[in-house]
Amino acid sequence: PEPRLAHAIINAVAVLIIACPCALGLATPMSIMVGIGHGAETGVLVKDAAALETMEKVNTLLVDKTGTLTEGKPSVASLFCAGPEGEEEFLRTIASIESPSEHPLARAIVEAAKSEKLPLDSVTGFNSITGGGVRAEIGGRSFLVGKLSLLRESGIQDLDSIAAEAAKLQEKGDTVIYAARDKQAWGLVAISDPIKPGTPEALASLRTLGIDLIMLTGDHETTARSVADKLGITNFRAGVAPHDKYEEVQRLRAAGKIVAMAGDGINDAPALAAANVGIAMGTGTDVAIESAGITLLKGDLNGIVKAIALSRATMKNIRQNLFFAFFYNALGVPLAAGILYPFFGLLLSPMIAGAAMSFSSISVVANALRLRGKKL
Repeated sequence: PEPRLAHAIINAVAVLIIACPCALGLATPMSIMVGIGHGAETGVLVKDAAALETMEKVNTLLVDKTGTLTEGKPSVASLFCAGPEGEEEFLRTIASIESPSEHPLARAIVEAAKSEKLPLDSVTGFNSITGGGVRAEIGGRSFLVGKLSLLRESGIQDLDSIAAEAAKLQEKGDTVIYAARDKQAWGLVAISDPIKPGTPEALASLRTLGIDLIMLTGDHETTARSVADKLGITNFRAGVAPHDKYEEVQRLRAAGKIVAMAGDGINDAPALAAANVGIAMGTGTDVAIESAGITLLKGDLNGIVKAIALSRATMKNIRQNLFFAFFYNALGVPLAAGILYPFFGLLLSPMIAGAAMSFSSISVVANALRLRGKKL
């Protein structure tokens, strides 16, 4: 009885050692930790581990235009004034009206006036209309600057007189801002924002990965179509307000799509938060970055390609680690329990069991560290 008891105790200790799930506990967190670190080294900052896990399943990508597909550094390309004033006077007035605004397009107009050393007037009654434009008064005269839809809704007269000129500018891909004075159409400001150099390459890579691309922008349809045509984007929506982006994300998710949203502005924040994975440009606003699970430090869409590659590599690595952990347990537990004893008289020593389990943990850690050398 004593030898059998001794053997039973040895077997029980060996089984306990082998069954210890240390390798299983390391399998996922080690891969996630190494993957996030490797992503940071390549400019992909993962704030939320769940976002990294979800990226491999993403099949639909919504992208904002300004600051995401384009450089996000708008500048005044041209001016058109329907009144008797010259371009300098027109620019000075529009810049004065836009000076209290924090919108990137407003900043571009103000910078254009500053570069010409034009003195700005003080404005009164300034009012910013979200997704539309601004109202203000200068010297008792009322001004409205913004989208065509805003001016139409406000009852501005003679808009058709500048529509042809606006169409020419929009066909070039410029964003056109309308200006009205005292309820009359007054002129246009064309803002250009070049496409980022890496955008065409990134979009081609995303298509190769099987990702459906949809561009969402608040710009006029003609401007949006011009940019979409240059980039080969066939699916886009123009004149989109912030709540429209949010609703589009919700609609696609309800249809069973795994949606990623890429944007850089305050207007993109609701959609970034609503998407399965929110991706913010590191060159964008703090609100957008805070709402996203992944931030591209360089603000380059190639970072999305890297994020998808990183996610797929990390999840594959996790599955390999889980296999190692279960393989050692599945093989070791029967041996520790004495399955070979009736046939060969062999028992697994607790020391050997401890060494085997240490080796399983080492295998998991070593496999996770391979992610550091993964080319994204």
